[in-house]
Amino acid sequence: MSAHEPNLPTPLPPLTEELVLSLWSQTYNTSGKPDWSHIFPYYADDIVFQDPIQKVVGKADFVAMCDRLTGRCQELKMDITSIASGENVIFMQWTMTMVFRKTPSTPIYGCTKLSLNSAGLISHQRDYYDLWGDIFANVPVMKRAYPRFMRKHFG
Repeated sequence: MSAHEPNLPTPLPPLTEELVLSLWSQTYNTSGKPDWSHIFPYYADDIVFQDPIQKVVGKADFVAMCDRLTGRCQELKMDITSIASGENVIFMQWTMTMVFRKTPSTPIYGCTKLSLNSAGLISHQRDYYDLWGDIFANVPVMKRAYPRFMRKHFG
């Protein structure tokens, strides 16, 4: 390469089931706080993230949300139990275990749908899980009261 040619960034390899498993295992499955820095390049600038609690639009806000979660947790691990893909979509089923200050570890069971744009970047991420049911299962009084409440009011 001559001194006059620009230094072009290396293109990212396309997201596949195998690459997602590799990237996400590097993110969570170490002791201590998660580090998402190696997966952020795979997110589009206009990413739309949604879960049962919030909707976040834009990469800067998404990164800030990840940083807040890291700050709240002493430890966070994710085990991907299954993964499947189709045209521009990757689904993952997972168990995420969070350790907060002065509380027992809390497993949350859920799944994620990653939608890819024409450039192969994640344009939408939708996480599905029952946050309160999984958390309340570790709280002595609530582990019986919450299921009764849900059955009574929602069938």
